[in-house]
Amino acid sequence: MKKYSDMGVSTKQTPFEVAEAIDVVITMFPSSPHVLDVYNGPNGLLRGGNLLTPRLLIDSSTIDPHTSRKFSVFVSNCTLKKKKDNWENPVMLDAPVSGGVLAAEAGLLTFMVGGSEDAYLVAKSLLFSMGKNTIFCGGPRNGSAAKICNNFAVAISMLGVLEALALGQSLGITASTLTKIFNSSSAHCWVSDSYNPVPGVIQEVPSSRNYTDGFASKLMVSSFLWQYLSVSSKAYCTFIMLHQVA
Repeated sequence: MKKYSDMGVSTKQTPFEVAEAIDVVITMFPSSPHVLDVYNGPNGLLRGGNLLTPRLLIDSSTIDPHTSRKFSVFVSNCTLKKKKDNWENPVMLDAPVSGGVLAAEAGLLTFMVGGSEDAYLVAKSLLFSMGKNTIFCGGPRNGSAAKICNNFAVAISMLGVLEALALGQSLGITASTLTKIFNSSSAHCWVSDSYNPVPGVIQEVPSSRNYTDGFASKLMVSSFLWQYLSVSSKAYCTFIMLHQVA
């Protein structure tokens, strides 16, 4: 905190103090437990109960859709301490991002937004100050759902590119040569041309910086896979029940 206060940024000691001082709250954390603590903890953003100061809360964390919807419903049932413009009640958006650390540093993130479309239109200017794309995905939790789908696709392509590059190198083809082939053929994807996992093929990506500032594999296992399975298991149970009825 001292780092930012020395830069002239106003700081607070707890999330609740932050919420009491501003109209818009933006949060971004690695997983659901972090979000639950910051929002519902002893000094959390929602400690004030059904009376809230901020009119708009935007959570850009990568969390499961069920948690996103739960927070959205709770916030929408709260009342603003002070009415602002035409806002009677506070609103929450789930707006996870894609692009990684490099896109965040360059202001090139993509926001996948779920919630009220009116609130989304109000929030767009804020989101564009941090990213290059904002996509409205529908109602509450749809942004988080879109993020899981995106992560699932990227994880599969990352594993595919990794295995293909490892196989090619074991057969005597360099990673840079294989990457040129991938990027000019049907194997072309974001992982091969923008986030190559082999050191030295692309500069300034995590693999060329001793794998620092990248997406940790443990987060994919503990966060993304848990989220995906929590959704797919419900779909699977529904499928089994329908199959038994049929």
